[in-house]
Amino acid sequence: MNSIDEAGILALATRLQRLSERIRKQGTEIYRHCGIDFDPKWFPVIYALHKKSELGVMELAQEIGYTHPSTISLLKELTREKLVLSKKHPSDDRKRQLCLSARGKTLVEQMQPVWELLVQAITQVTDTPNNLFRAIDEVEERIEQGALLDAAHRLMKRPGTAR
Repeated sequence: MNSIDEAGILALATRLQRLSERIRKQGTEIYRHCGIDFDPKWFPVIYALHKKSELGVMELAQEIGYTHPSTISLLKELTREKLVLSKKHPSDDRKRQLCLSARGKTLVEQMQPVWELLVQAITQVTDTPNNLFRAIDEVEERIEQGALLDAAHRLMKRPGTAR
């Protein structure tokens, strides 16, 4: 057992990041095996634009739940790869509208059978007595409501607790 594993719940974010990296690495291998050159970190942007057709940068960031800078970073990569197009907003020159390019749309068509495969494979892997996917939904909802901050503030009010 390494020090992060020994840290238990204190290392939750690190463990989730580690799990995410492993899933992405294996996802990349699956895409590659299927003849598709795709980095899974691009998935949220590609999928959101596939579903919503056209979004502004702020709308996209909100849609995928990423910060504006993280979204911009992904968009730069996807624009460089010619998968996403950016054009001026029709009523506000300061804003940009984003959509999949023809290349991006073709990529989505190629990936859809792989997505079906991934849904089945991920379902098998997460279908445990403690079902990870359901647990993530539950914890994300609680975190969104500020449960971690609230719990920490309550605990700080207790005598003998770190401040």
